[in-house]
Amino acid sequence: MSTLARRAAAEFTGTAFLVMAVVGSGVMASRLSPDDVGLQLLQNSLATGAALVALIVALQPVSASFNPVVTLAERVLGVLDNRTAAGLIAAQFAGGLAGSVLANLMFGLDAVTFSNHERTGTGLWLGEVVATAGLLVIVFGTLRSGRTDRVAFAVGGYITAAYWFTSSTSFANPAVTAARTITDTFAGIAPASAPGFILAQLLGGAVGFVLVRALYPAPAALAPASEYRLAKDQSR
Repeated sequence: MSTLARRAAAEFTGTAFLVMAVVGSGVMASRLSPDDVGLQLLQNSLATGAALVALIVALQPVSASFNPVVTLAERVLGVLDNRTAAGLIAAQFAGGLAGSVLANLMFGLDAVTFSNHERTGTGLWLGEVVATAGLLVIVFGTLRSGRTDRVAFAVGGYITAAYWFTSSTSFANPAVTAARTITDTFAGIAPASAPGFILAQLLGGAVGFVLVRALYPAPAALAPASEYRLAKDQSR
């Protein structure tokens, strides 16, 4: 299997399991705690954060972005070429959709049911800008400070917290957002609401990119991310 195929498979698998964690834990939480939305969100956020830590630890030696915004930032930073970035992003979207279908089926639901959960408004869109910008700072700040072994814990902790401090409950991921349109459950988002969220995430990605470049302006400070990719490629 080629390097790109392996990386795409890792992105597909990781994004699928991430969405299964988001959607599946949302269904489980709504069934176990039907009258307490706050407890449902707590259960959903803890499961998602824990799954992210595990998935990044397991798949980081191959590829573990699970997020088109992160992959686009890597492309702009010169870590990836166009072909690789396109392949990984396609795998992330496909994996996310597969994860939603599997989560629906696991809980005895139809494989695909479009969500009726409308999520719209400037406050929610701002929440997505903040959530995504912060995610990029966490990912690249941890990588570029030379602490690649801590990325999983930094990202998992951040997403768990961002569920609570952002108005949108921190989707922060276009592939996950698209996947959540096909599940009419606690974690779902109406298809009509998804474009606004995705646009906000892309804007947040741009803000996060600017922050990363401002905080790590020197070439020496930017080296760890490239060295990390090089080390991964050489280890194959």
